[in-house]
Amino acid sequence: MADGSRQDGIGLSMDASPRDAGIFAALDLGTNNCRMLVARRDGAAGSDFKVIDSFSRITRLGEGVSATGVLSTQAMDRTIDALKRCAEKMDRRRVSASRHVATEACRRAANCGEFLDRVVRETGLNLEIISAHEEATLALKGCAALLDRAVPHAVIFDIGGGSTEVLFVRIGDQDVLSVVGCVSLPMGVVTVAEDCGGGDLCGRTYQSVVERVTKLLDPFEAVHRIGDKIAAGEVQMIGTSGTVTTLGGLHLKLDRYDRAAVDGLTLNFDVVSATTRALCGKTLQQRAAEPCIGWQRADLMLAGCAILEAICRLWPVGTLRVADRGLREGLLLDLINPALLKVAPGPMHQLI
Repeated sequence: MADGSRQDGIGLSMDASPRDAGIFAALDLGTNNCRMLVARRDGAAGSDFKVIDSFSRITRLGEGVSATGVLSTQAMDRTIDALKRCAEKMDRRRVSASRHVATEACRRAANCGEFLDRVVRETGLNLEIISAHEEATLALKGCAALLDRAVPHAVIFDIGGGSTEVLFVRIGDQDVLSVVGCVSLPMGVVTVAEDCGGGDLCGRTYQSVVERVTKLLDPFEAVHRIGDKIAAGEVQMIGTSGTVTTLGGLHLKLDRYDRAAVDGLTLNFDVVSATTRALCGKTLQQRAAEPCIGWQRADLMLAGCAILEAICRLWPVGTLRVADRGLREGLLLDLINPALLKVAPGPMHQLI
């Protein structure tokens, strides 16, 4: 960290100086956001944690990557400034163990090595670039507490800035989840918005995004026949992403976003559809005026809604549980008690 603490090559940091052995940090650097949680071990045998500090900033690290294949200097500068704040918070909280991961933008960018070197040099943090499969599995661990154990299967998805991960999960006893299959789509809210020329998707463009996502997911459905299990009432759905949490906040008509009100909220598909249609009928300025959206997200919402609509059409579960949790919480649980939740890995489906 910034004070010279030792860090190994996978982003797990330990410090020889006296620190509270029960303070942990999880940092998630995505295509659009830089987010961190700092938590204290809580509960019997380290079965839970209590968040004592957090950080979130939209940095758009992946801005332009889909077109150029590289991280821009401006995006790297913005992101490193955010990472410096994270390092300062970890030092101030005297974090004893942490993990710092990067996802799709860094997986794609040809100059990612240059960026990682700058991060170490200017912030003291080592970033670990994780695979899409591990990203999805960590999100599953973070969302596990929201699963209905009486329903034997779950579709869990994360609409990110640069990619969208989908998991099909079998729910065993209380401590075991089996990943039946996982697929990562090269489409996220930033990449779709940029590829489509900005945030105001016209009706034709919006439908083309829905159709493309559906086409990419069709082989996954063909292998796992999730639709048959939905017809039998054996599937639940959980969404973890800014798109889904924002729709939850809009449905509740919140004057400002409230995680406590949104996390765990169940939305009927007709509510999702109605809220999406209302957004599609607004201008960029009108979307930005919504208190749960704002200017930084206004140009990304329709892209996220199009991806979500494809998922809901293909797998008509009927209800969607909103998770304002995911990768960071999964990282924390792994740091605090890696044996607490067992996840049996499944195959990663390759897109042709």
